Amino acid sequence: MSPMPPRMLDLIRMVQKGELPPPPIATLIGFTIRSIEPGHAVMEMEAGPQHANPMGTLHGGVLCDLADAAMGMAYASSLDASETFTTLELKINFLKPVWTGRLVATGRVVKGGHTVGLVECDVHDDKDRLVARASSTCMTLRGEQAEGR
Repeated sequence: MSPMPPRMLDLIRMVQKGELPPPPIATLIGFTIRSIEPGHAVMEMEAGPQHANPMGTLHGGVLCDLADAAMGMAYASSLDASETFTTLELKINFLKPVWTGRLVATGRVVKGGHTVGLVECDVHDDKDRLVARASSTCMTLRGEQAEGR
């Protein structure tokens, strides 16, 4: 009898501890896992000039990536070992421009379901001001779908 594969939550915690490498996008953009619990994830990053758009403010896509990572980790942390997921829809509201500084994205599962779940995320700056709010619809994959077949 083969052992059960680790749950997504266990794998995410291994990344957080440095026992597994982070996803390449995390390294590229520079975000890390601050905390992870079932259905809840906190990601953080230091926004700098390398993340700027032509106007000099943080590019919206970078902010969206940070929020997407927090929501994805929150959703993944609630899955069983044989499950994965895909994002069906993502929406973000940019509420305040950011130039540089520490950003914290808190993702939480609002409603999990057998197939579809709703996740949301608030992104705050280093003065605890809300700079963006995002939401995402995720679909849980099982069996051959979870394996990419």
